[in-house]
Amino acid sequence: MVKVPEGVTLVVGLGISGRAICRHLERLGRPFMVADTRDRPPGLDAFRAAHPGVEVHCGALADVDMRAAREVVVSPGVDPRVAELAALDDCCSESGDPLVVGEMALFSRACRAPIAAITGSNAKSTVTTLLAEMADAAGRKVAVGGNLGTAALDLLAEQPHAELYVLEVSSFQLETTPCLGATTAAFLNLSEDHLDRHGDMDGYRDAKQAIFRGAQHAVVNAEEPATWPDRALPSVERFTTQHPADGEWGIAKHGEGADTWLVHGATPLMPTAAMRLQGRHNQANALAALAMGQHLGLPMPEMRRVLERFIGLPHRCEWVADVDDVRWINDSKGTNVGATLAAIAGIGPTLEGRLVLLAGGVGKGADFSPLVAPLQQYGREAILFGQDAERLATSLRHGLPIRRVENLCDAMQQAAESARPGDCVLLSPACASLDQFSDYQARGEAFRKAVKQMIRKEAP
Repeated sequence: MVKVPEGVTLVVGLGISGRAICRHLERLGRPFMVADTRDRPPGLDAFRAAHPGVEVHCGALADVDMRAAREVVVSPGVDPRVAELAALDDCCSESGDPLVVGEMALFSRACRAPIAAITGSNAKSTVTTLLAEMADAAGRKVAVGGNLGTAALDLLAEQPHAELYVLEVSSFQLETTPCLGATTAAFLNLSEDHLDRHGDMDGYRDAKQAIFRGAQHAVVNAEEPATWPDRALPSVERFTTQHPADGEWGIAKHGEGADTWLVHGATPLMPTAAMRLQGRHNQANALAALAMGQHLGLPMPEMRRVLERFIGLPHRCEWVADVDDVRWINDSKGTNVGATLAAIAGIGPTLEGRLVLLAGGVGKGADFSPLVAPLQQYGREAILFGQDAERLATSLRHGLPIRRVENLCDAMQQAAESARPGDCVLLSPACASLDQFSDYQARGEAFRKAVKQMIRKEAP
């Protein structure tokens, strides 16, 4: 049995966030030790070389006596409901917080600048990046990271003079955050994901709701009451992809040509045609960023200019190429049903033809049936691959023609044969990638590479 000495902080998990936690504690001069359930976590030798005096336990948490720890700080990848950590649920640290917390709890204690925090099942990274670019365009010293890019605790060291921290935060990070204290916090949407961790949708939603603890201002989805805060907050604003109610951010017809505009209540802001981002779902993302930006005091002209030039992030409804009048779109980041629904709803209405959907991978126990109706409306065929292809096929069989193949490469070959001029081949898997790829980026890169090979074959 390894005993954590009294007054020593235990860091659980030696991944990217765990190492950032350790660096932060070292900067604070707080003694700590580390536990990781893996026999040999990646980067262990380098960590020991960088922290020669830090004890590292590799193995079961049951072999660690944590009762005397000053605090137990868990990485996002560590489930705080495991028996050894759950046994500490009723214990508090010197700060009054629960004894078991995560990286964002340490961040919120140390941060002295306003925090803009964004969560949701989908579009977190897009809205985070949009808002950060808007703040930068307005001349703010902005630091951006969290679940996207640089770990939040590393931002404090790398950009200590930031005037604003814009953070993407996941449910894994939020469930161990007693009070984030954001100046503005957005909960964009909620769809089935991570049920293997949270148990059910109620548990998943509860974790996301933690973003509002201590928040001064909330931005939520008017069309999804599940995103609305359970607690009273000083200010709550809503966005919608429909005509907005008074005070809401939304979309409405405006002008002599009855063009579609982003609006705030009755105030027109900009025509949607002026945005580089395409699709209704991206209009919603723009509205959320605008609502947060206005609360932060960012000038509307600078925010509009960002929307006029921002082309989006890789692997998120990313146009790759048009080959023989067929559009190929990489939405490999569509790792859950909600993301794929948004992609279909955003792209389907813009096509002269129909969608050929490439989907499959690790479904994480999700219900795929919500995909049936939009695929009936916009789909030509679904080509399914990977671990949960059979489950997907069972769910979608009444929606459109189905084909099952082994892998993404086979799916793309079949799609090239099935697609007709005016169609779009959409990789939006509705599943995680870990059955056949290291991550969604690798899956997206494989898709890109295969499309580029098609182009070379077509070249004279």
